[in-house]
Amino acid sequence: MTPIAPTLQAFFTERLARQCQASPRTIAAYRDAIRLLLGFVQQRTGTAPAKLDWNDLNADVISAFLNHLEDERGNSTRTRNVRLTAIRSLFSYAALQHPEHALLIQRVLDIPPKRFDKRTVTFLTGPEVDALLAAPDPKRWEGRRDKAMLTLAVQTGLRVTELTSLNCDDITLGEGAAVRCEGKGRKQRTVPLDRPVQNLLGAWLNERAGRRGDPLFCTRTGRRLSRDAVAQRLSTHAQAAARACPSLLDKSIHPHVLRHSCAMSLLQAGVDTTVIALWLGYAGVRSTDAYVHADMTIKGEGPGPDRYGHRPPGTLPTQRQGPRFPRPPVRGIQKLWIGPKLPSPGPSRVLILPACPSISTSTSRCPATSPPLRK
Repeated sequence: MTPIAPTLQAFFTERLARQCQASPRTIAAYRDAIRLLLGFVQQRTGTAPAKLDWNDLNADVISAFLNHLEDERGNSTRTRNVRLTAIRSLFSYAALQHPEHALLIQRVLDIPPKRFDKRTVTFLTGPEVDALLAAPDPKRWEGRRDKAMLTLAVQTGLRVTELTSLNCDDITLGEGAAVRCEGKGRKQRTVPLDRPVQNLLGAWLNERAGRRGDPLFCTRTGRRLSRDAVAQRLSTHAQAAARACPSLLDKSIHPHVLRHSCAMSLLQAGVDTTVIALWLGYAGVRSTDAYVHADMTIKGEGPGPDRYGHRPPGTLPTQRQGPRFPRPPVRGIQKLWIGPKLPSPGPSRVLILPACPSISTSTSRCPATSPPLRK
């Protein structure tokens, strides 16, 4: 028998904390996944976690645990895959420590992630955002805090973890007003603030009267708000806002919806997707594709014109908010046909040459009505 306790402790203290220098959030996520697994095995076999052997964590047990997450705990497929990632990381580390269990470990590592449906992102429209921000009671201390917090989330698109980790000194007011935060991958970014948000945050900071390292959004006792607390406050205000805006009843509103709403407002204002990716702290531009698919105003335009201003048959330009950059006129260009015309609807091959009084070539041909060019 080879107990898993020494390897499990070394995985967290040596591998994650010292070698990988993982963030506290990553370590906490891995800890929660392993804790759920050990609790499931103890409930199923009656063996305490300190006495578990590697043979007690074979591929069948891991598969049963993943099914338990979805069927009994009601977790989504994404959550199931996140738990599997933590388990595979543990077993990858154990493969180097216990080669005598190579076959068992390899079978666990061969468990694939589960595919899931990629739905269209949920976001709030302008009237829905206004109704949500008007829901907190300005006469109560919690209402003024929640209004400043929700307004900041909608305008900056911060993740809920980034929002709850803000300190009082992360806000800069006045000229060059912005908020500094640390996102995924320990990447720090700065997001500008407009005038209404500055006024709200300035009033809240004066009322908060906190020191530089104190949490920006806290409870009455001064403790930092948790992610669950933010979700609960948002759900409460969404129910109150639904009385004035009934369309909110058809949407499942959680903190990440505010992030989606910020991205959609930027996209509909004509902001480039590269800027949106930088604004939201994404690793690449491809992460913004979900917002392009969700924007019906872009889909309603249909295919755009080509470089010469021609549109495909049956498509008409539509009006859309946002800046439009005029295309430069094409001047001094002469088109010469090469070879026979391709069958419709395929385009013909075109050679683009600068306009010139005399063209000397032995392979270029004019349109079918003109004779071949000669020297």
